[in-house]
Amino acid sequence: MTNPRQLAFIALRDVHKGAYADVALDRVLQKASLADNDRRLLTELVYGSVRRQRTLDTLIDQLAKKKSDQQPQDLRTILHLGFYQLRYQERIPASAAVNTTVQLAKENGFSGLTGFVNGLLRQYIRLAEKIKGDPLQLPENPVERLGILHSFPDWIIQVWLEQLGLAETEQLCEWMNQSPTIDLRINPLRTSIEEVEAALQSAGILVRRIPHLPQALRLIGSAGSIQKLPGFREGWWTVQDGSAQLVSHLLDPQPGEVVIDACAAPGGKTTHIAELMADKGKIWACDRTPSRLRKLQENSQRLNLQSIQIYTGDSRHFNQFQNSADRVLLDAPCSGLGTMHRHADARWRQTPESVRELSVLQKELLTHTSTFVKPGGVLVYATCTLHPAENEEVISAFLAESPNWQIESPSGIEILDSAHSTPQGWFKVWPHQQDMDGFFMVRLRKTNNSE
Repeated sequence: MTNPRQLAFIALRDVHKGAYADVALDRVLQKASLADNDRRLLTELVYGSVRRQRTLDTLIDQLAKKKSDQQPQDLRTILHLGFYQLRYQERIPASAAVNTTVQLAKENGFSGLTGFVNGLLRQYIRLAEKIKGDPLQLPENPVERLGILHSFPDWIIQVWLEQLGLAETEQLCEWMNQSPTIDLRINPLRTSIEEVEAALQSAGILVRRIPHLPQALRLIGSAGSIQKLPGFREGWWTVQDGSAQLVSHLLDPQPGEVVIDACAAPGGKTTHIAELMADKGKIWACDRTPSRLRKLQENSQRLNLQSIQIYTGDSRHFNQFQNSADRVLLDAPCSGLGTMHRHADARWRQTPESVRELSVLQKELLTHTSTFVKPGGVLVYATCTLHPAENEEVISAFLAESPNWQIESPSGIEILDSAHSTPQGWFKVWPHQQDMDGFFMVRLRKTNNSE
């Protein structure tokens, strides 16, 4: 099958049955042989329709007699695809968006409703022309207004409004709805940033450096398959977002040290730690998911790193590491609210309840993994979320119970420029300000008098 819209419909049907969007898309892509532009259209339609689900449902609610949740699920999916193209795909002519959506209805069991589909989409076009603007009607309430316009659950908007205020929350919403960029982290043990830049440019791939990050290159535009890019097989680089690269610099591991990465898989930060230590010393990479640890193993072999030892299991239950590490990284499992542009369905999967459960897990992990650190040693706590319950509140609760620990502002690490740091000493990366994934990180030091 080579029709990208029909394939998008199949993938979205799986998503609405509970599949992860990237898994559903991958499944469809593997079975189809599509030209590059059709692959891009398919990807855009699937991720876009999932991301903009609330806005698209609101359009159905406002224009159709039956609300979106009363429509047959497959018909609702078809309408999402139609409205998504009309509203967000400027390159697709309105007539093509309507006609292909009517065709989808015909081919997927709704031939009796093609008139309804046609009429609903054309009603949207007519309204847009008549009012010379947006047919979507928005409520006054700022939480609901931003939630419907940018397609987020109200509770996420609320969390951001409390921290940022209205104007910046809107900027953050817009940022999170962009297609994600891909950053590379150069492996200085095998190559130089200049060499990788030259190799990519000679292959016609546009890249640019990221300020303050000595190993980072950002790909500009479409790069095709990552594995086919120059230097992948040779272990010259790995894919890692700029803000994730900051975390290992904050840890600042030194050659010859013992470092424990407590939640290591799939290993982006573990391999970075090894590179920063010149691959000298010992890194224990712990994780409870064997399949994700295999990815770590493959990556460290490709990058030709020898210092990483893999340890399978839950870091909350390890007692053998007590007082053994110079540095510990706890890159804690989190709600991922800082990376929602990469995970189209994350905004619909997380809930206030799941955040509460995660914060309990994070506190348990922090309390236990802090015992791995030698007196005088360092622990870095990091998440890719922007929820205070998983960040500031976790750290404050830990410090209240742990008199032998204190926040340490790293001096002399230029990479962590003052733009990221807060008066309390922790670091927050806001995507709309720094143009990279949302992250929280803090460096803690264990005082020498601790037992």
